[in-house]
Amino acid sequence: MRITKINKITKIIKTTKKVVIMAVVTALTVVLSACGTAKNSGSEETIGNETTSGSSKQTVKIAYLPITHALPLYIENELGKQSFKNIDVELVKFGSWPELMDALNTGKVDGASVLIELAIKAKEQGIDLKAVALGHRDGNVVVVSNDINSTADLKGKTFAIPHRLSTHNILLYQMLKDAGMSFSDLQVIELPPPEMPAALAEGRISGYLVAEPFGAKSVANGTGKLLFHSHDIWEDSVCCALVLRNEFIKGKGEAASELIKEYVDAGNYINSKGEKVDDIAKQYLKVEQNVLDLSLEWISYKDLKIYEKDYNALRDYMIEMDLSENPPLYNDFVDNSLIENVK
Repeated sequence: MRITKINKITKIIKTTKKVVIMAVVTALTVVLSACGTAKNSGSEETIGNETTSGSSKQTVKIAYLPITHALPLYIENELGKQSFKNIDVELVKFGSWPELMDALNTGKVDGASVLIELAIKAKEQGIDLKAVALGHRDGNVVVVSNDINSTADLKGKTFAIPHRLSTHNILLYQMLKDAGMSFSDLQVIELPPPEMPAALAEGRISGYLVAEPFGAKSVANGTGKLLFHSHDIWEDSVCCALVLRNEFIKGKGEAASELIKEYVDAGNYINSKGEKVDDIAKQYLKVEQNVLDLSLEWISYKDLKIYEKDYNALRDYMIEMDLSENPPLYNDFVDNSLIENVK
């Protein structure tokens, strides 16, 4: 009896093994079949920055910080999603300029809306970048505490800028120069833009110069006031620019052309007060309506071409202030071919 039972158990075990093996083989066959047909099923493949799915659209990665100066990118991205012919824009958000420049310099992104001085410095150091358009015109303001009424009143006070390599630093330099003062008359500190309104309200600083909407925040909330617009200090100042890696421009000509055409159209749409501007801006900037209204009142997106005289003025400032030993010449750094082809 015992032997019979053992034989029965052995048969059951063998049968179970066969069932398990057949199940595994069947499962592997299904998986391999799926893998073999995936490439032909219309599913999307990504190769580097290029996406192929039935279309030949190029995915263009553009880095940005959430500031009003990059608004044409936001508008272009949202309005162009259904109409782009050659590109899909992927906006990559960063929290600081050093992080953004690292991504740009190492080719993790194809371009960026960035402080032009940072891009100039990268170009000087051998990174093959091209400035193809301005980010904006005007839109940089000197905001001070309510007890400050003139540049002279800032003597001995703490004043914030976002970065040494910035138009904000140059504007401060010229503002002080106009008043017969210099950096030695203030304590100038670098501070992340989002922290500036709170620092002013708490009395930790007496003023700041920064990209929008952070100037508008203090003025709209009554914790600070406007002392100067950028055009009061330096007419036609150059600040943020749309910068592309030259390898992208050369290798993806149609994509680059469409990117700039839609970018210019977005600037015109903002200037014409398009009905979707506010909603898109608030989506990216997370600001109250009164702050956005004031910010857009101070800034323009008309004629985003970089002109030689304006660039040369910036270049002269950078040399004078020892911000750069040998900033690239206009023709080496600025590429107007894309924006000039926009009809």
